[in-house]
Amino acid sequence: MIKRLGTLFLGLFLGFLLAFTSVHFINDDITPKVVSEASKLIGIDFTAAERDSMIAELESNRDSYQSIRDLKLDNGIPPALNFNPIPPGKIINKTDQPIDWNLPEDVNLPDNRSDLAFYTVEELASLIKQQKISSVELTKFFLKRITQHGDTLEAIITVTEEMALEQAKKMDQELANGNYRGPLHGIPYGLKDLFAVEGYKTTWGAIPYKDQQINETATVAKKLEEAGAVLVAKTTLGALAFGDVWFDGKTRNPWNLEQGSSGSSAGSAAGTSAGLFPFAIGTETWGSIISPSNRTGTTGLRPTFGRVSRHGAMALSWSMDKVGPITRSVKDAALVFDAIHGPDGKDQTVFDLPFNYKSDIDVSDLKIGYLESALKSDYDNRQRDSLTLAKLEELGAELIPIQLPDYPVSDLSFILTAEGATAFDQLTLSNKDDEMVRQGKSAWPNLFRSARFIPAIEYIQANRARQVLIQKMDSVMQQVDMYVSPTYGGNNLLLTNLTGHPSVIVPNGFTDEGQPTSITFIGDLFDEGRILGVSQKYQQATDFHTKHPKMFTQ
Repeated sequence: MIKRLGTLFLGLFLGFLLAFTSVHFINDDITPKVVSEASKLIGIDFTAAERDSMIAELESNRDSYQSIRDLKLDNGIPPALNFNPIPPGKIINKTDQPIDWNLPEDVNLPDNRSDLAFYTVEELASLIKQQKISSVELTKFFLKRITQHGDTLEAIITVTEEMALEQAKKMDQELANGNYRGPLHGIPYGLKDLFAVEGYKTTWGAIPYKDQQINETATVAKKLEEAGAVLVAKTTLGALAFGDVWFDGKTRNPWNLEQGSSGSSAGSAAGTSAGLFPFAIGTETWGSIISPSNRTGTTGLRPTFGRVSRHGAMALSWSMDKVGPITRSVKDAALVFDAIHGPDGKDQTVFDLPFNYKSDIDVSDLKIGYLESALKSDYDNRQRDSLTLAKLEELGAELIPIQLPDYPVSDLSFILTAEGATAFDQLTLSNKDDEMVRQGKSAWPNLFRSARFIPAIEYIQANRARQVLIQKMDSVMQQVDMYVSPTYGGNNLLLTNLTGHPSVIVPNGFTDEGQPTSITFIGDLFDEGRILGVSQKYQQATDFHTKHPKMFTQ
């Protein structure tokens, strides 16, 4: 066994150990026997003399831990450490190019007004800009949809009707006065209920916080308001951003109500899929945009880490949380992302870098990688994913087989639980975690308690290993302009969340049972424009994204 890793390491670990007994603080003497027993959990052996020498330092550390606990730090306070996904020496494009959205001008109101539920953002933008429909009319339409289907889907926590109608009326007045804010002017949307909105509850989907009000509005909501968007609802999320079970139910998949919508951006994806709003905002730490988008047949963009401010959002993992849109089309995702990206002076992890999107990208100019071993393995969506590759070749893409770095990626996942346990330290210490709906071994209460035994040294070592992974991944990305992966191909989902790379998930077919399937496009850091451009070309050549769950088309 390894010896002599230092009294600080064991002191931190032992502090976690002594603090954890559901939860009662312990002030008993630390003895050499206690140190010996604690050492077994972390796989390190010390001599009797070494154990004896540690005791004074361990007791001093324990006092310090309690002193810090007494501060009762709020979830919104970040650590004085910022994760940077950019490997040393990497050159990031800083040239800002204008975007021509080329919005359609020939959009008309449908004969059956219920069809508006599945119009894209750009189609609705055309109707509003040409004043064929007012924002108030459109907002009332979607509020009615929420009333009609909200209980069935269990996708809505709070309807923000009063705010929505005020915002919509303002947008109509501005347009009448010749002030058009852009493609999101007057467009309703849903917001995952881990973002604070002043005057409304922000429940984080969990019983201990179901009556919580935060007296501020998240940056992403402010930016959308500035772009003209209208907030109609705060959507469900699995409690504290885990799964699709929240404090009052389980969010349903619009394609199969017997099935959950997956999570944690459960309500944002289900509501968009079922036509309760044209788009919604979600977040991802490890699959929370990708997974529900896959389940509900929506398009999801998980941007590069450091692209969108998380100010006013619940923190789960300061080094992994990301904010992105869930939409009905790739172009809609680009429209929304353009409005929300960029620094706000509050989230210090956000980079001031351009978003260069081109809808007319030439796929034949690109080298597109594909995860050869993953795509050749035996998995449920293999045939449809193969057809996606064939379609890309048909569009002129040069396909290049690649492999992800051979690295113990799954062994780094405790970075998330360590940070999550820190973010919800007060929940654990207060025993209010017992109020959470999910209480199994894989649920947050148990994971947060268990995470208190993660040694500080091992957490830091994992992040050092993560730095190596970032550099290895950069070597892969130098071979291609982007790559395609099965949505759950190998370690791709966890790996790219750890390295901060952006992903776009799009529907690519249906199972025999009529369940949507998907494939994922992954790009280089801060290169959302390219993966959005290519995935839009793919969508223009297919029609999977134009299909909608039949139960909600009435």
